[in-house]
Amino acid sequence: MTRKRLIVVGGDAAGMSAASQMRRLDRDREIVVFERGPHTSYAACGIPYFVAGLIEKPDALIARTPETFRERYAIDARTLQEVTAIDVRGRTVQIEDRREGRAYAMDYDDLLIATGALPFVPDVPSIDAEGVFGVNTLESAIALRRFLENRQPRKAVVVGGGYIGLEMAEALNCHRGLSVALVERAPQVMGTLDPDMAALVGEAIRDVGITLRLGETLSAVETDDQGRVRAVVTDRGTVEADLVVLGLGVRPNTALAADAGLSLGVRGAIRVDDRMATPTEGIWAAGDCAETFHLVSRQPFHVALGTVANKMGRVAGINLAGGEARFPGVVGTAVSKICKYEVARTGLLEAEATKFGLDFTMATVKTRTRAGYYPGAGRIHVKLLAEKGTGRLLGGQIVGVEGAAKRIDVLAACLHGRMTVQNLVDMDLSYAPPFSPVWDPVQVAARALLKEV
Repeated sequence: MTRKRLIVVGGDAAGMSAASQMRRLDRDREIVVFERGPHTSYAACGIPYFVAGLIEKPDALIARTPETFRERYAIDARTLQEVTAIDVRGRTVQIEDRREGRAYAMDYDDLLIATGALPFVPDVPSIDAEGVFGVNTLESAIALRRFLENRQPRKAVVVGGGYIGLEMAEALNCHRGLSVALVERAPQVMGTLDPDMAALVGEAIRDVGITLRLGETLSAVETDDQGRVRAVVTDRGTVEADLVVLGLGVRPNTALAADAGLSLGVRGAIRVDDRMATPTEGIWAAGDCAETFHLVSRQPFHVALGTVANKMGRVAGINLAGGEARFPGVVGTAVSKICKYEVARTGLLEAEATKFGLDFTMATVKTRTRAGYYPGAGRIHVKLLAEKGTGRLLGGQIVGVEGAAKRIDVLAACLHGRMTVQNLVDMDLSYAPPFSPVWDPVQVAARALLKEV
């Protein structure tokens, strides 16, 4: 009897999580994973810290190699193999062997698309010049680190003020000692924060010596006579650079799915149900390429995060093995660090709450991360949003020093539980002087907000 075959397109977080989970539950199914790059199952979120030199070897970011998957888990993980087309009716995929330069086909019983996300690359002159790097894969991070160590650049421009851009600016400035300018076309960094909280992040960036150029749009890259980058040109002038890093964010990598006629949703992500199944029989999707659901707005949503991708992959793997699992959705929780400063957010922003027609109010407080008399106590700003009348918590943002960011998890838990501001005030949170004031900062903010709801 022929074994049923699962084909997984994409060998990172969601794809390998699904394949591994399915293997735990189904020892008989044939599992083949196609990955267009040279690595599987690596921690993409660790890339800035590898570039910074805090992580010495790239192997430290690799959870399991293709050899490990084959030998220990009987998962046929094939690298440098790119799936180029899906035949939905014939249940086959076309593959290009990037190592040997040949094409071949393979049939499937079930297909999981876990193609991740693609970085935005601006269409400007000389964007492909030597010394211009994107950092969305481990392969690209290795190339950037090699450039840093071999060429010893002194001036860097980071284009983009989101999570990727800020973390790369930190890596180059705080750890590598480069002079760094950050160019962002929006009037604020971190569009995932409200403007008032983003302004605090901007102050923190300037405080560590990074030049912040807001409201500037990249228009070209200038090169020398050997084709190496020497400057970036914006609509407001020229900035010298011997290294340029693109951190403009990502979009769902769904061209393969679209060409196959699969249904797409928010931001062009693949539409799936809470079992990770697409409307097309036998085809599933998970990770950064897939749509999800926002538990606060109650609307379809897309987010590209390793935590979400791994959870989606686990759910897909259980269901592919015949089990029953559901992915309920997300609240948009994320954290980041810029040198000594920490940033966190969850739930809705003011603009989003307005967009969805919610009657809301807010409160922002400035307090201390620890008891004021304890050494190392630092500033923390907490902003909370809540629905008027019901008092339901809608979102939260935090900017502060060490010990600030992980407090966002308390707020995320409140959002998952559809809790009110009063519930947050009443929560029995931990206290000791090295960790918190008697009233934790999130509860100080909740008490201030309670007066408004």
